[in-house]
Amino acid sequence: MLRLLLVLPLLGAAGALPAPPRLRRGAAPAAGPYLTRYLSQPIDHFGFDEDRTFRQRYLVADQHWKKDNGPILFYTGNEGDITWFCNNTGFMWDVAEELNAMLVFAEHRYYGESLPFGNESFSDSKHLNYLTSEQALADFAVLVDYLKTTIAGARHSPVIAIGGSYGGMLAAWFRMKYPHMVVGAVAASAPVWQFGDLVPCGAFFSIVTNDFKKSGTGCSESIRNSWNAINHLSSTDAGLQWLSSTFHLCSPLKNLQDAAVLKNWLSETWVNLAMVNYPYKADFLQPLPAWPIQEVCKFLKDPRLSDKLLLQNIFQAVNLYYNYTGEALCLDVSETATKNLGQTGWYYQACTEMVMPFCTDGVHDMFEPEKWDFDTFSEECYRLWGVRPRPSWILSMYGGKNISSHSNIIFSWGGCFPISFKPTPPWMFLVIWTVMRTVHHPGLPLRAPDCNHHFNKTTEKTSRRRSTGYHQNPWSGDIFST
Repeated sequence: MLRLLLVLPLLGAAGALPAPPRLRRGAAPAAGPYLTRYLSQPIDHFGFDEDRTFRQRYLVADQHWKKDNGPILFYTGNEGDITWFCNNTGFMWDVAEELNAMLVFAEHRYYGESLPFGNESFSDSKHLNYLTSEQALADFAVLVDYLKTTIAGARHSPVIAIGGSYGGMLAAWFRMKYPHMVVGAVAASAPVWQFGDLVPCGAFFSIVTNDFKKSGTGCSESIRNSWNAINHLSSTDAGLQWLSSTFHLCSPLKNLQDAAVLKNWLSETWVNLAMVNYPYKADFLQPLPAWPIQEVCKFLKDPRLSDKLLLQNIFQAVNLYYNYTGEALCLDVSETATKNLGQTGWYYQACTEMVMPFCTDGVHDMFEPEKWDFDTFSEECYRLWGVRPRPSWILSMYGGKNISSHSNIIFSWGGCFPISFKPTPPWMFLVIWTVMRTVHHPGLPLRAPDCNHHFNKTTEKTSRRRSTGYHQNPWSGDIFST
């Protein structure tokens, strides 16, 4: 269950439980030059006993900035190396010149180089105790204040928080908790309702399945049938050896536990493909062709094949994801995405406050049935970290669905991305903006890719301008005018 839970911003390593997912643009302009800087931050913003500090890394690009209080676009760093997110967030680079904006990319504590205790940061729960969204938001607030007081001409610069996935949640929460610091937020693919019972636990994987179902006849059915095929073959030593050889695994499968790791790895691969199903070649998580799910589904047309023939086709499908360049000598089931993502830190966050229920039933989705079992999840977290998760804390801290008192937040969603089960807001100036037929982080790294091959540059330009210009009055005067 821990693995499914970690699926949202991150798909992780082997474990007994399900987990939270995560995304590059194709022909988009490359990130421009930026300066790398550091700010001394308190390890603990909310107590007085721990008075040590650490260096938070942040990146600044001001070549287009209007120095007389021009806007600041502030990226709320995710669970990973900030330079990687900087180089894969094309939206901010695209609009910087148009808006005369300064770009700031703030690294999240405990990720990249921003380690409160250096090499000891992940050694135990005592050192990890300060890895929370609240502490990260306080870091961002201190950084914004520092920028405004130390950069000439920035004192009255309006700041707009921008982020995607977990970073999108942080952008929205930053506006909610520090409205005097940021005039608004753009939260892309931000699953702020994926807590408690606000949405069905199976919705995510049902949408992933639908992406495969639409991409080829027999595709999702082949994947659904593959689990039993693996179960049959992994019941014998000879079958385990065959699976290891067929999937070209770097480490051979030795027992049923290893077979379970293989299945988890495959599940995460299908989810990753749903997130990066771009209409052009891209390499955000892995180097991939355009429309990778359609390419994968070309191998998965007949779900009625024998176990071995079916799994040989499954290998061809995942090999496209992991070895599109043909450079991999073997496939490592401990890795599903770029190493720039902070797996260890996110595991801890998922085991403390970022508790997102996920489940599968094998009927409405193509995955093995896996119930959401909080008690089992809690025991696994205690085994790993010596901590117990608090499933309702995020709802208490940020309001869940009760956010009508907040304003100037744009929630953007990709119609093809799994986290597209979204609300329709009954409040003013909290906007749910669906970029139809797009995938993860619409409007951040992407140029509105179209799931149905009808990508239109005029529509793309209009949609992306709407994300910054539509809500002119409640935001910041003419900063977002179109």
